[in-house]
Amino acid sequence: MPAKNDDGPLGGVPASKSEQTRALILETAMRLFQERGYDKTTMRAIAKEAGVSVGNAYYYFEGKEHLIQGFYDRIAAEHREAVREVLARETDLEARLAGVLTAWLDIATPYHEFAVQFFKNAADPDSPLSPFSTESEHARAEAIDVHKEVLDGARTKVPADLREVLPELMWLSQMGLVLYWIFDRTEGRERSYRLAERGARLTARGVSLARFRVLRPLVHEVHDLFTDFLPGMTRLIPDPAGRGKGTAAG
Repeated sequence: MPAKNDDGPLGGVPASKSEQTRALILETAMRLFQERGYDKTTMRAIAKEAGVSVGNAYYYFEGKEHLIQGFYDRIAAEHREAVREVLARETDLEARLAGVLTAWLDIATPYHEFAVQFFKNAADPDSPLSPFSTESEHARAEAIDVHKEVLDGARTKVPADLREVLPELMWLSQMGLVLYWIFDRTEGRERSYRLAERGARLTARGVSLARFRVLRPLVHEVHDLFTDFLPGMTRLIPDPAGRGKGTAAG
C-alpha cells in the first residue's frame, strides 16, 4: 500500500512533531538518494543522517520503496495545491492544461538530478517504484484527478463518455513530458517548458476535435490501447505466455 502524504496541511499550518519527523526522514532520504544513489542508500544510513533510530525510521516508512511513494505523494499534493489558482482563474482548456503542466515542472525542479539518477529504478516495469505500479496508485490517481479538474472547469464541451477516458490519456501525455524533462539539459529546462506549452495546445485542439461523433471511437481505441499494454493502468492483463500472471491495475 502506498504511503500517504501526511506531512501536514499545506498553506503554512504548523506541522505536528510526528509530521516534522516524517518530513525530516523523507527529506534526508531524498538527499542521500541523490548523493549516493538509491541502491546504495540503506534505511540505517537514512536514520543516522536524520538523527532518529532505525526503528523510528521504519515506523514512518516500511522501507525505501515507501519513502519513494511518500515522495510521489508529496509531489502530487504540492502540485494539486499549486494549480488551484490557474484552475480557478482560467476557463480556456489550453491555458488550464499549460498551467497544470508548467506547475509540475516548477515543483519538480529541485529534484531534477535525483530524478536522473533514479530513472533506472522507476523505468523497470516490475518495480514498485514505477509510476504504473500498484504501489504508485495513490499518487497516480491524484494526478489523474487534477486532469479531471482541468476538463471539468473548461468551457470546452466534452461528451460524457470522453470525460471518462480523457483524464487518463492526459496524464499519460504528462508522463511523456516527465520523461523528456528527465533528459533535458537545457538551461532551466527551457525546452521542457516549451514542450509543455505546445503539448497543451495540441491536446486542447485534439479534445475539441474529439467532440465530433465520428472521432470519438478513435479516442476510445487509443485509451484501450494504453490500458491493454501499459502495466498498472485500469485492468488486469492476462499473461500472453499463459503463465497465469497479470499486471495489477492502477
